[in-house]
Amino acid sequence: MFNKSIRISDRVIDSQSPVFIIAEIGVNHNGNIDLAKRMIDEASEAKVDAVKFQSFYPEELLIYNASKAPYQLRTTNKKESQLEMLENLMLTVDEMVELKSYVETKGLIFLSTPFEEKSLYDLEKMDIDAFKISSTDTTNLLFLKKVARLGKPILLSTGMCTSEEITEALHVIRSEGNTDVILLHCTSNYPTPIDEVNMKVIPNLAEDFQIIMGYSDHTEGVGIAPFTVPLGVKVIEKHFTLDKTMEGPDHLASLDKNELISLVETIRFVEASLGDGIKKPTSSEKVTKNNMQKKLVLAKEINESEILTEDFLTAKRSDIGIPANKVFNYIGKRVKTSLSINHILKEDDIYEL
Repeated sequence: MFNKSIRISDRVIDSQSPVFIIAEIGVNHNGNIDLAKRMIDEASEAKVDAVKFQSFYPEELLIYNASKAPYQLRTTNKKESQLEMLENLMLTVDEMVELKSYVETKGLIFLSTPFEEKSLYDLEKMDIDAFKISSTDTTNLLFLKKVARLGKPILLSTGMCTSEEITEALHVIRSEGNTDVILLHCTSNYPTPIDEVNMKVIPNLAEDFQIIMGYSDHTEGVGIAPFTVPLGVKVIEKHFTLDKTMEGPDHLASLDKNELISLVETIRFVEASLGDGIKKPTSSEKVTKNNMQKKLVLAKEINESEILTEDFLTAKRSDIGIPANKVFNYIGKRVKTSLSINHILKEDDIYEL
């Protein structure tokens, strides 16, 4: 089995670690730092591991007349351009620095997605612990080279990507000497229809690329994320908002506080059920096993010195006796004395042949 360990701040992510849960604040602060701090407070109460923002300079990110995505048209002012929307949603570098400090006072890890080089280097100056790269930049190979050269762990989303495009992205990153990559399966549709989730790809990607897998979930509500834990994901990211009815591109497809709490609790519940993968009686089953699994008893009377055959033996529940699966050790053996029907067979009833 593939074995890799990646450290993000004081958290180690590997095959044995708890799922690393990211509350994706993104741009759901609507450009308001006080709203962002309230979201950090609520994410902390939900017991996530990290909160994540988005860092961008609109003029660096897109051409001025770039169209909005279909989901953005559904959730924002249709008369507003994508550039105008992003200008209203951005936070300054100084505000990000302040938020990073605030996040750390809560014992959480601060993450942000850089959407272009200027923001990338802003975050590097802030000594961010890892870079989360959006699905929109997984095919942006020159940008990935620059991210990789900074030597920080990379969480790489894969929405809209083919396996071949992921291969290219990982080749570019690894060729810069950076092997600390976590791949996040993702469907870039908000919200994601259930029939477009494709959970089966998660273990396939892990095997194909020998890589730690995560899941960036855009399904509605608590959604699919907890169901990916048995498939081996070690990072789960989910959008979070204070109010789903607020105007903005991502609020509608985000969790509210109660749902975020439920998400964390459900993930931890599923984790606790996974075990070690070795089939054996549990501690509580050991007592039940002795009471409930059957023991060998006589199906009919047998005379002294007769040989046990299958016809003489059956199995019934008993607190004592020889377990029924040992039956073939006794067939063909001779009994010392006459035994009555329903007699619980014991070792000292038998002669060695």
